[in-house]
Amino acid sequence: MQTDFLVIGSGIAGLTYALKIAEDCPGKTVTVLTKTQSDETNTKYAQGGIAGVMDFDNDSFEKHIEDTLIAGDGLCNRAIVEIVVKEGVERIKELIEWGANFDKGKEGDYSLGKEGGHSEFRILHHKDVTGKEMERALLEAIKSKPNIQLISHCFVLDILTQHHLGYLVTKATPDIECYGVYVLNLNTHKIEKIVAKITMLATGGNGQVYRTTTNPAIATGDGVAMVYRGKGRIENMEFIQFHPTALYEPGVRGQNFLITEAVRGDGGILRNHNGEAFMERYDVRKDLAPRDIVARAIDNEMKINGTEHVYLDCRHFTKEEFIQHFPNIYDKCLSIGIDIIKDMIPVSPAAHYSCGGVQTDDSGKTSITNLYAAGECACTGLHGANRLASNSLLEAMVFAHRAYLDGVKRIDQLSFQQNIPDWKADGTSAPKEMILITQSLKEMKLLMSDYVGIVRNNERLQRANRRLDLLHEETEGLFKKTVVSPQLCELRNMITVAYLIVKSAEFRHESRGLHFNTDYAAKSDKVQNIVL
Repeated sequence: MQTDFLVIGSGIAGLTYALKIAEDCPGKTVTVLTKTQSDETNTKYAQGGIAGVMDFDNDSFEKHIEDTLIAGDGLCNRAIVEIVVKEGVERIKELIEWGANFDKGKEGDYSLGKEGGHSEFRILHHKDVTGKEMERALLEAIKSKPNIQLISHCFVLDILTQHHLGYLVTKATPDIECYGVYVLNLNTHKIEKIVAKITMLATGGNGQVYRTTTNPAIATGDGVAMVYRGKGRIENMEFIQFHPTALYEPGVRGQNFLITEAVRGDGGILRNHNGEAFMERYDVRKDLAPRDIVARAIDNEMKINGTEHVYLDCRHFTKEEFIQHFPNIYDKCLSIGIDIIKDMIPVSPAAHYSCGGVQTDDSGKTSITNLYAAGECACTGLHGANRLASNSLLEAMVFAHRAYLDGVKRIDQLSFQQNIPDWKADGTSAPKEMILITQSLKEMKLLMSDYVGIVRNNERLQRANRRLDLLHEETEGLFKKTVVSPQLCELRNMITVAYLIVKSAEFRHESRGLHFNTDYAAKSDKVQNIVL
């Protein structure tokens, strides 16, 4: 199969990119691959909203830029921050034109929310299911584009480079090129190759590396792992954002229900086991401090009191106002016996967002020629050491747009690579025991949660590294001798991503933003990015 533009992932970054290409280049083919259903993405689970300066009477680009820089703890690329904040408003307007609905007040103005780290009300939202509404609008919009082919249930195995033509490719190779991908078609159970002139990675996050996460099951870091195997550059993987308030449900593992930060923005108060509002002891901004500060505060309160959660107090809300803004959260809590008007909500931190990823420039280009990346899998320089709430959807749209502009200028100069060999599966057989995969997965999630969580130290990181080495060796051995399956490939990808998180954390000899190492508790005067 050949396609001019290949898009891997159907979240906000991938669909925005595909839609813009299709509109501007009706004669070009655009193929979007997704490994499950087309709407099962990280975007779908984004509750809070999208940040943008819409009220210029009370807000400004300068304020949004400054809030982002403060949250990023000295590691943001200021030029990138200015690009995203200033161009983001136009991208939001385009999304509205494509049919996305955001909540409005009685007078017809957009109802703007406020979240941790923001100095003004600037969060556009659709109830507490903003991402789902955005995903719906984009999927509807691409239906009218006949040159977009959306193929679900396709698992991408690897990007194609000169390595697959028989050449030696290393990190030092100056001109690595991407020619497309190998993909496991889950409908036909065959491994196919898709050759493309330009490939866009929009594969989302990697929260499933941890035992407890707000991310869906698909968030297994596939794009980051593929680029690393392809000898591309990966940056700042140690900065894993833990959302402070995931709903605590005893025994629940995998994906935890998210209690959006907007609840605290509307006046929700964090309390410990003794009912004390504790955030004032950690930051003058109290419950609206940036997420890294709030998550560490909760973690500390849990350890001091020996509890597995703290509480989010919303009992001072009226039932009507809570349901109007957070109907999904109200229904979920009620379904497990929590009436938020009478009961406090048990919450604890959970892995939520990766601020690092595939290194990109201001056009979304990676270190591999003809390969772009956007969304959570990319590291653009916007977030620095800690993402400001609701900046991620904005970033995804801005860099999808910039990658589209760069790609359409270059597409006619490119040609399809010929003579790509078929995937070699000689000598492989069906796995005899799935326990070999599932047990390794449990081990990896447990060691990442216990050793590489909100608070780290050198000994924990060293232990994690040694155990990951063994898991990597066992999994690679299994990969070489068994038939490829999504479960095995996801395990392989997650072990790679876990290794990148640990190695990056070991290289950072300071505590900054989301990375807190008790052996290097101070912030270094030297500002550096960790590139692997």
